Amino acid sequence: MKNKITRHLLTAATLAATPFTAMAHVGEHAHSHSALDSFLQAFAHPFTGADHLAAMVAVGVWSALAVRPMWRAPLAFIALLVAGCIAGFAGLVVPGVEPMIAASVLVLGLLVAVQKRMPWSIAALLAGTFAFFHGAAHGAELSANTGLMAAAALAGMALGSTTLHLAGMGLGNAVLQRHPWIARAGGIATALLGAFMLTRLA
Repeated sequence: MKNKITRHLLTAATLAATPFTAMAHVGEHAHSHSALDSFLQAFAHPFTGADHLAAMVAVGVWSALAVRPMWRAPLAFIALLVAGCIAGFAGLVVPGVEPMIAASVLVLGLLVAVQKRMPWSIAALLAGTFAFFHGAAHGAELSANTGLMAAAALAGMALGSTTLHLAGMGLGNAVLQRHPWIARAGGIATALLGAFMLTRLA
């Protein structure tokens, strides 16, 4: 029964995301024309960069494999992502955004690879810290939105990120718990991506 639920969860998250993944990254200076445009653009945003995509899926996978209860680290990620996005909207310059995003991909990949268990409070703190920097980057790129459009963009960002977390959690529950070598391989690949990103910033 549990496997059936997680399979349905993974399928639903994937189907929900599919129409939006076709929306290419519209660039930092694109301007939305309505609240719906802002929502759709922000929803698609986490899917359009390998760094954000890898980190958010990794949070879901790691939570499913090693954090109990598994929903708390993703919830902390979403909360601090929104906080960082608000900071970006407000024009706050957060230092070290790009290195921290790269470091998050590296660290989260390693956590998936080793399936490191830790208390949920520490897991939530770690995920939330990384999330703030991801949010700051998103907020700066979507800062053309104001008022109602900004609120719509925040909602879209939160929903898009939640979809990726759910996909990661579903993947972790449905597949990776039974095939840990796949989790290790995926985690190592994610960590290598993060390491590559850090070397390019050096």
